[in-house]
Amino acid sequence: MSGKPKLHYFNGRGRMESIRWLLAAAGVEFEECFLETKDDLIKLQKDGSLLFQQVPMVEIDGMKMAQSRAIGNYIAAKYNLYGKDLKERALIDMYVEAIIDLNELLMTHPFQPADKKEQHFATIVDKATNRYFPVYEKVLKDHGQDFLVGNRFSRADVQLLETILMAEECKPDILAKFPLLQSFKARISNIPTIKKFLQPGSQRKPPLQEKDVPKLMKIFH
Repeated sequence: MSGKPKLHYFNGRGRMESIRWLLAAAGVEFEECFLETKDDLIKLQKDGSLLFQQVPMVEIDGMKMAQSRAIGNYIAAKYNLYGKDLKERALIDMYVEAIIDLNELLMTHPFQPADKKEQHFATIVDKATNRYFPVYEKVLKDHGQDFLVGNRFSRADVQLLETILMAEECKPDILAKFPLLQSFKARISNIPTIKKFLQPGSQRKPPLQEKDVPKLMKIFH
């Protein structure tokens, strides 16, 4: 059996994408086992692989881990992306939880009905530019350091970059009022492991297209 983590999910972003980002940032190679049909999901459920009957599921260190936040916490701790003490971990958790809230909005946009899409887009832009990004801009301004926590690369930096790039896919000028986040984006994107993950041909997934939604609905509903 390979020592690489094995990721079980559909061939797309969803809640596995942040896990892919974390592993890539840590320089860890991983394998992927894609769910193509409802039967693939049922097989995992029936053989006891899914603790709560759902994916994402990651096989790592002899465990079959469920729940994306728990998986992310484990990977961050294992690969030294989780701060140097409890206070730093608390800050990282706070920042990451907020990033996840914005990420969820971005992730669910393709699933919105046609008559709700415009309002949902407006909500994304409003929350990104008035609630979330101003916080990270202020954090960077207040401590004047390169990274969000403890002046060292952490999970918070990885997941903020991921979400910034997703937000820019929705609205390319969304960082217009945030010069420090623009610099942060350039800086984190140039970290060698991240730079590699951003290259074509990596295991990073493209944005979900509306045409993909029916296939996903067949797998999961």
